[in-house]
Amino acid sequence: MEIELRIEPERPDISVTVRAPARTPEVESLLDRLDGGERLLGFQGDRAERLEPSGILRFYGEEKEVRAQTAAGVFTVRQRLYELETQLAAQQFARISHSEIVNLRQVTALDLSLTGTIRLTLKDGTVCYTSRRYVRKIKEVLGL
Repeated sequence: MEIELRIEPERPDISVTVRAPARTPEVESLLDRLDGGERLLGFQGDRAERLEPSGILRFYGEEKEVRAQTAAGVFTVRQRLYELETQLAAQQFARISHSEIVNLRQVTALDLSLTGTIRLTLKDGTVCYTSRRYVRKIKEVLGL
C-alpha cells in the first residue's frame, strides 16, 4: 500500500482519495475506518448502544457469548473474538488468550516477573493474564 500526504494550507478541509484496482475487503475496511471508525453495537438486555473502541477495556468470552467491558459496564456484542481481533488490530487491540482481547491503550501496568505469562492491569483495576501461547506476540507488540 502506498500512502501519500500533501499539506495544502489553502485547503479548508481534509480530503481523502482511495485508489485501488478492485473493491476488496481490505479497501472496505479502510473506507469504514476513514468513515468514522469501526461500528460496534453492545447490548444490555433490550437496550443497544454504540460502543467506541477507544472506550473498551477488553473483550472476553463468557457463557458462549462475547462481552465488551467498558467503564460504563459490560455489554454483549454479536461479533466473534476472531472477527474483533482482525477488525480492531490497527487500533491497539491484541489477543492475550483464547478467550480474551485487550485494548493495549487501557493497560496501566505490566508484571513480567511471572514465569511464562504476563499480568496486565487495566485502567479500571481489572487484572488479566496472557496465556503462554500469546506471550511472545504481546512482547513484540509492546516492544519488550
